Amino acid sequence: MIHLKTPSEIVKMRKSCQIIGSLLDSLEGIIRPGVNTLELDRYAEDFIRSHGGNPSFKGYQIPGLKPFPGSICASVNSAIVHGIPRSNLILKEGDIIGIDVGVELDGYHGDAARTYRVGKVSTAAEMLLTATYESLFLGIAAAKAGNRVGDISHAIGAYVASKGFFVADNLTGHGIGRNLHEEPQIPNSGSAGRGPRIAAGMTFAIEPMVNIGTNGVKEKGWEFHVADDSLSAHYEHTILVTDGEPEILTIA
Repeated sequence: MIHLKTPSEIVKMRKSCQIIGSLLDSLEGIIRPGVNTLELDRYAEDFIRSHGGNPSFKGYQIPGLKPFPGSICASVNSAIVHGIPRSNLILKEGDIIGIDVGVELDGYHGDAARTYRVGKVSTAAEMLLTATYESLFLGIAAAKAGNRVGDISHAIGAYVASKGFFVADNLTGHGIGRNLHEEPQIPNSGSAGRGPRIAAGMTFAIEPMVNIGTNGVKEKGWEFHVADDSLSAHYEHTILVTDGEPEILTIA
């Protein structure tokens, strides 16, 4: 069941989401060659807790895996999502890194991601980041009351394909609120006019994950990588469906 948020719930979600927006902005000044991803994780956890929140991802559990150890997911180059922060994973010039962050505050979650350039990146990486970012906003624009979830999926997937890139298989956006992951699942490709009807009061985490070389994915424990080891990018916002335009909550 898709839960419609009350005004008081939306107020709480705005607060958790604003912490994320501020954190993602602040990381722009931290990410550089020579920094390791565990340093980024520690910085993020300190930031979240100093603003009164809790890292949604830390200790998150799914069957068959140990609890997730990080406060962020730090996914470098061919890692699509769920990259585990490590002291021996040191950023170098030309890398790209996707940082995915969840924050819980007063019982409600926000979730967002951004892919960062480490110094100067290749033309191919620039094109990938631009296409992924633009596809996110096309998906958000389709998240209007009266539309269907498939309209979001189609807007993202059709644009990604038009740019010659590939949506990562079986990795989706989702509803969000009291739980980090709620109904509905929001695929990043699909048919317009299909799926659950969208209504004001719904809150979604929309998150295109886009690869250069293939839609294929290989799993390494928590981490998902592109099957051919090409680059992947990830952008995400938590949004509120309104009676008008969607409201992006994860902006500082």
